[in-house]
Amino acid sequence: MTTDILQLLVSGLATGAIYALVAIGFTLLWQTSQTINFAQGEFVMLPAFYILMAGNLGLPFWAAALIGIAVSVLTLGVLFKLVVVDPMIRHGVMPLVIATIGLAIVLKEGVKEFYSAQAQPFPPLAEATNIAIGGVVFSLQSIVNLAIAIAAVVILQFFLSRTYTGRCMQATAQNPSVARILGIDVDRMILYTFVINAGLVALASILVTPIYLAKFTNGETLGIYAFIAAIIGGFNQVRGAILGGLLLGVLDNLVATYLSTQYRNALPLLILIIVVLVRPQGLLGRVEERTV
Repeated sequence: MTTDILQLLVSGLATGAIYALVAIGFTLLWQTSQTINFAQGEFVMLPAFYILMAGNLGLPFWAAALIGIAVSVLTLGVLFKLVVVDPMIRHGVMPLVIATIGLAIVLKEGVKEFYSAQAQPFPPLAEATNIAIGGVVFSLQSIVNLAIAIAAVVILQFFLSRTYTGRCMQATAQNPSVARILGIDVDRMILYTFVINAGLVALASILVTPIYLAKFTNGETLGIYAFIAAIIGGFNQVRGAILGGLLLGVLDNLVATYLSTQYRNALPLLILIIVVLVRPQGLLGRVEERTV
């Protein structure tokens, strides 16, 4: 029993870490620009196809992955901000939300039409083998995914808290008006946030696609889970997004194993309802008032 729980815990943490990467993107965009991107799930789906297209040119996987990440940063970071967010945010949050919902549909149907409606195999970062640690057997792929996701979060936290640019980004998130008075280039800091989000979703795509294959519907569930994770943890806290993602991943595995897979889709909504009723700002979130 203990062995099974440990296996499920590691597997759940690996899945939850991927949710956390995507949820962090939700949180960063909201903190700096009040952007809620409902195409975030499709942003995770798309980099895998960038990498597959680069791989079809005969490039090795690592080179295709670098190209896919670079294209993702350009299209899902820079162009997304300049073409979609900047024109729409002037009209308020709701028009931007509607625009991102429309963008999600365009991206999903575009991949289906121009690439393939069939699921495509995607190269894994680790072999599909198991390793034994202390008598407990773990999936090598889960351990690698968890390690990479943890490393990405640690690097991001170091960047935000220990570098000048990171502190400027935090100042922008806390109070853009004061940040401008202090001489911080707020627009540039917001752009950096979109670039970081694009990098996070590209990394999440590389980690999750070998498990679910590359298909145009991948973003639907992942985007919802990540959004719920961000709300559960606290939409204005990066550490809350991390907690929310890990919590969802672990509970999802436990419920599917010990109760029924039929409850899997209902679990995130149930947790969301409980958290919103008990602690509306999220588990680690803070109550804040923002002047508009």
